[in-house]
Amino acid sequence: MASLPARVMGRIAAIKPRTRYFRDVVRPRILSTAPVTNTDDDALEIHVLTSDKDWLNLMWTLKSFYRVSPRRLAMCIHGDPGLSEEAIAGLRAHFPEARVITQAIAREEVLDSLAAYPRCRQLRETNILSIKVFDFLHYLEAERMALFDSDLLFFGEPTAWLAYANDPGRRANVFNPDIASAYAVEEDVIREAGFAIHPEVNSGFGIVHRDSMPLEWIEEFLSIPGLPVGHFWRIEQTLYALCASRFGVELLPEDYRVFLEGELGDRSFRHYVGAVRDKMFTEGMRKLAPSLLMQK
Repeated sequence: MASLPARVMGRIAAIKPRTRYFRDVVRPRILSTAPVTNTDDDALEIHVLTSDKDWLNLMWTLKSFYRVSPRRLAMCIHGDPGLSEEAIAGLRAHFPEARVITQAIAREEVLDSLAAYPRCRQLRETNILSIKVFDFLHYLEAERMALFDSDLLFFGEPTAWLAYANDPGRRANVFNPDIASAYAVEEDVIREAGFAIHPEVNSGFGIVHRDSMPLEWIEEFLSIPGLPVGHFWRIEQTLYALCASRFGVELLPEDYRVFLEGELGDRSFRHYVGAVRDKMFTEGMRKLAPSLLMQK
């Protein structure tokens, strides 16, 4: 058997034993917990994108949310092109009332829906994360969308977020605040193109009104110089921020902010972005395991 490249071996060696334990031993134990049922509250619908690398994280995200939420929101789980049959089967078994949308079904259907919007269609063809924009909107069956990522954990009731969820008349989109503005192009470029953008919008957790993101607006925003080929991981976040800035936007309180330094403390929520993903295992799952893994 050929040996692994030195750079790969270096990354493996750099992973701390405690991280490996919670990621590789504790994390899969979520598969032994009971399915989440009665998710039929369709006034607000969770949409989330996941991958073969992250679907077990998503199980913790969703199960920790339903453990503390008084609302049994309907959900739609979107897989990226690499989502395996094992992952699809696992998600359907644990969330039997959820819609699990695979790319085998979605890709051509969504591209066809974008025929009149060439910039949108080009982005959907070339950027996997644009699924979070175009597929989420295409398959949304409620007037509002609960926007989730696969790296959220809930330790208590997210009361500030639920205040928005319980108030359908609140005409603003709401997001968790980012550590700083992280858009595909500089904010000055956006403003020089004639558009407003609210700082520090993070598209990992929020509530979005369906009518806040018309394809006509998105097509217009994609004319901003450099945006369609800007920072790959930030284009969809930029589009959410642009649409919300035109429609109406608010940010959740400081306890919901993305942060890279320090411990969880008494927060009810944390977004474990890539820079602190190891803490999702060693801090978040470690804290949740005694209660969440007891749900048989």
